[in-house]
Amino acid sequence: MTRPRDLARLALAWSIAAGTSLLPAASPQDRPDRPPYAQKSRPAPDQDRTRIRAEVNLVSVLVSVTDSHHRPAPDLAPDLFSVDEEGVAQKIEFFEPETQLPLDLVLMVDSSLSALKEMSNEQEAAAHFIRQVLRPGDRLAVYEFAENVTRLADFSDNVPQLQAAVRHIAPGAGTSIYDAVLLGARALNRRGSEHRRVIVLVTDAGETTSRSDFDSARKQAILSEALLYTIVIRSIKGESGRNTAGEHALETITDSTGGAVFYPNSPQELDAIFDRVDRELRTQYRLSYYPHPRGPANTFRKIAVRVQGDYEVRHRKGYFTAPE
Repeated sequence: MTRPRDLARLALAWSIAAGTSLLPAASPQDRPDRPPYAQKSRPAPDQDRTRIRAEVNLVSVLVSVTDSHHRPAPDLAPDLFSVDEEGVAQKIEFFEPETQLPLDLVLMVDSSLSALKEMSNEQEAAAHFIRQVLRPGDRLAVYEFAENVTRLADFSDNVPQLQAAVRHIAPGAGTSIYDAVLLGARALNRRGSEHRRVIVLVTDAGETTSRSDFDSARKQAILSEALLYTIVIRSIKGESGRNTAGEHALETITDSTGGAVFYPNSPQELDAIFDRVDRELRTQYRLSYYPHPRGPANTFRKIAVRVQGDYEVRHRKGYFTAPE
């Protein structure tokens, strides 16, 4: 069904914190081996305090549906879907497969020393993903993160430039995962487009140096309406000595957005995981409804989407209403 211009995405983007740029240009003296477009950033502490009032009526939810073999399930009928908000059934006003709407993607790669062992494999898999995922209208930005989050390439469809940025990733101390999620979400918000928003995070899950915390990163990811796909590179296979708390935190943030977490068992699996993310992004559904009853201002509203049949369903778990 054809739907009108989706005002919810734009309104939610307006409601995100305003302020000065979070990505000041890095000094060439800091990293002489960097391409000229590399920029470092740390989260501004007051970024979430100033908000523009916005009226949000239509709520849109991207839904990923897979079968029992984890394969995307395309061409499902609208009457198989139902949606609740805070336990109250909602009327689906608009339903459409999201196969053509362009993507805005942020690719975040962990460059910490703890992730160094698999770096070359990650770089080549990411370069392959860039070449495969970008289609007409899509834009992708490349970031690395260690103690700081560094933008290596701004949103672009220039595949060779983006691949070169990935191959310029160099190791650094510290691992600021929460900062990476938060700043990636804000970068997507600043785009202000109606494209689908995606963050692909490649990391060992060993959070050590973020200025942001778990709650801030999770909230910003939800506010951005971005899907977070997390690929955890585990140098230690057993639980002993591994950062399982960090993995659990990332699983929680990722699940809140409707994305997915992957744990490759070998470097060779990275390409297959990137391929799976690409396929899923091309076989999603968008459900839109007018919430009834409308929730009070500045509150979190839980969403539950169900699909009849033997399917796994993933979607963002809710949204924040506009402040007064």
